[in-house]
Amino acid sequence: MHARDFIAIFFLNHIDWTMWKNYLTTAFRNLLKQRVYALINILGLSVGIACCLLIVLFVVDELSFDKFHEKADRIYRIGAHLTIGEMDGNVAVVSAPMAKTMVNDFPEVENAMRFRTRGSYLIKRKDLDTENVKENGLVFSDPEIFDIFTVKFLAGDKNTALKEPNTLVLTKSKAEKFFPEGNALNQILTLDNRWDYKIVGVIEDWPVNSHFRQDYLMAMEGLDESKQPIWLSHNFQTYILLKEGADPKALEAKFPDMMEKYVGPQVKAFMNVSIEDFLKTGNRLEYFLQPLTDIHLKSHLEADFGPNSDIVYVWIFSAIAIIILLIASINFMNLSTARSANRAKEVGVRKVLGSVRKNLISQFLTESILITAISFLVAILLAEAFLPAFNQLSGKELHMPYTLWMVAGLLIGVLVVGGISGIYPAFFLSSFQPVHVLKGKLSAGSGSTTLRSVLVVVQFIASIVLIISTVLIYQQMNFVQNKKLGFDKEQVLVIDDTYSLRDKIHAFKEELMQRPDVKSATISSFLPVENTDRNNTVFWPEGKQTDDNQVLMQRWSVDFDYLPTLDMKIADGRGFSREFSTDSMAMILNQTAVKHFGFENPIGQRISVFDDFNPNNNEPMIGTYTVIGVVEDFNFESLRQNVSALCLTIGHSPGFISARINTSDLKATISGIESTWKEFGPGQPFNYSFLDDRFSQMYQAEQRMGSIMTGFTLLAIFVACLGLFALAAFMAEQRTREIGIRKVLGADISHIVVLLSRNFLWLIAISFVISLPIAITAMNYWLQDYANHIDLLRVAPQAALIAAGITIFIAFISVSAQSLKAALANPVDSLRNE
Repeated sequence: MHARDFIAIFFLNHIDWTMWKNYLTTAFRNLLKQRVYALINILGLSVGIACCLLIVLFVVDELSFDKFHEKADRIYRIGAHLTIGEMDGNVAVVSAPMAKTMVNDFPEVENAMRFRTRGSYLIKRKDLDTENVKENGLVFSDPEIFDIFTVKFLAGDKNTALKEPNTLVLTKSKAEKFFPEGNALNQILTLDNRWDYKIVGVIEDWPVNSHFRQDYLMAMEGLDESKQPIWLSHNFQTYILLKEGADPKALEAKFPDMMEKYVGPQVKAFMNVSIEDFLKTGNRLEYFLQPLTDIHLKSHLEADFGPNSDIVYVWIFSAIAIIILLIASINFMNLSTARSANRAKEVGVRKVLGSVRKNLISQFLTESILITAISFLVAILLAEAFLPAFNQLSGKELHMPYTLWMVAGLLIGVLVVGGISGIYPAFFLSSFQPVHVLKGKLSAGSGSTTLRSVLVVVQFIASIVLIISTVLIYQQMNFVQNKKLGFDKEQVLVIDDTYSLRDKIHAFKEELMQRPDVKSATISSFLPVENTDRNNTVFWPEGKQTDDNQVLMQRWSVDFDYLPTLDMKIADGRGFSREFSTDSMAMILNQTAVKHFGFENPIGQRISVFDDFNPNNNEPMIGTYTVIGVVEDFNFESLRQNVSALCLTIGHSPGFISARINTSDLKATISGIESTWKEFGPGQPFNYSFLDDRFSQMYQAEQRMGSIMTGFTLLAIFVACLGLFALAAFMAEQRTREIGIRKVLGADISHIVVLLSRNFLWLIAISFVISLPIAITAMNYWLQDYANHIDLLRVAPQAALIAAGITIFIAFISVSAQSLKAALANPVDSLRNE
């Protein structure tokens, strides 16, 4: 006998279909009879389930990153932990020779490849006289990328791609952008009006759930930096493919020996100390392996391809989904038991006519599952309706996957949610004693009332926690936006890609300075916001290089107008000046750098640094600079980090021109600057942004999280209010005769409303007391990611008051409707049966 035949016989012989048909028929009749009750139940469950569906889509997408690669479980990225002096951090980049060394020295490594990011380029077709287009997704890559990662070629040969210098592979969307007529293969693209690259391959666009989605892969073979055997310079994202069965932990254990072999001699040559002495003084240089599938959620490394997400958000949104579904399920229980008086006589009659408790439970569970099934259908429609807005908030491209797995999951969800939501009402309603029910005595003891009160308290604990957390997130974002940063980010126009002007850049800057609506301007690729140039370098006092006096700090090349344009304050000494020819070898430190060096009188101190490497023998070239000033500390990274050591020197870094402008007529100012740009750079695109907008982008993830939490918090409050409505209905129903007697004895409406409402105020007060420490503990954990954050103990009372006010107001509105209804009822109707 086939399995399908056995299953068919089982269902035919063991399931009483007539009985279940009667259950469904009765369930539909009850829903139609109690339309308002059914509508509230379905609405509450639908909203809760729709929220869960959206959050599940979000969580599944977050957990799916990089898993589409066929060898994802064997791919690892090499990261480095760097500590020199008080500078400490984890970076996603390592040295150029690391990849080749991994393959040559470690038999468990099957393959390795590198990326080298170089920011944006101006690109145009060589065969057409068109304007340049700014593109950001460019990266140098080793050809081994196609052997390690899953990449689908649409044109070209993956076995030969990127093996020749000045060749590139681009994605399908970019190929169609530049070559809409098709046949991009073997065409030439010109980068920055200087370099010609031949297209040797076209690949499918990277999936959205990839932590890197670079549209242009340029051959690493043409990058001289990639051939330098310098282990102390970290610029390359390096990925390795382990052989089947290889142990990544065992491989990591071999890294110290590799450091001693390759890094040790260069530490000795460049820093004049042995690797052992370098590490003994608290310095640190350690390499570690990071699983590919961990990068998106568990990586917060510097020099990554871009900001990643956080596993904390996955846990937070998963908890919100569970909370909202729990609130909706509790509402179902409360609404079902609140209507118990209307079902009591039905239960009594059924029992007198021979129904056993098992059948009654089956009847009520059938009703519960039916309501849940309808709610799931409505929830899918709601989720589809709100999905575009949710995508906009979350920055994702989610869609409902109508697959067999989804249908199976929804069916299981109907049974689970319907069963859990209906199990208590089913047992509660089926427990009524017919002799008491038919005499008009509803068996609703204090235990059931207590349980319903506990459930409502749970609902409002969850709601209040969400409200307080949302308020504190917005207070932190407001703190970030308004904190004194040490520079003025307002009214600063940043013009991109000014390097394309080449030798005309200084003339363009001077022309801007002549405009009455431009107060000052500066040329520098280094800006106090993320995703601009950074350059970490080791410094030490001149002639005194030891293993404990070196400072790893940022070195920014700026011009003479940098400090005044960004309104940075000099705390000691002076700023750069064209009147001093020696300022070409001058240095300005920030206050943190002065502390790291231990200078009591920093002005006049001489500081040495590795300026460059000799191209002939790769020996270090040391430059020495004189400290002429100290700038007040300013935040040049996210406020998640403390201000670190930094120095400024005069140099040429022409990536941006930042201009402080008069914004009284912003449109005319930008239009005038664009006209000047076209005079100096015909054919070059005019791209600009504002410094304050770029600053805000650093906290885009938190802002999105706050917006999403606000939406779900409002929905959670809405669903919780249905719970209050249910309990208010139940209590009013239980005290109908009491209210009638009070009215006969002279009680007015306000007295009765207060009488029915005060119990709910106690429930809210209990919820508030319990939820406050939970919310503060959770937000304290979240704020630990920020070195600069709000004073939680100071602002928490304000957030608590806001939460209390919102909760009490909404609770009063929910309860007063039922209270007024009961208070306005005719006492004759409630007492006629006594």
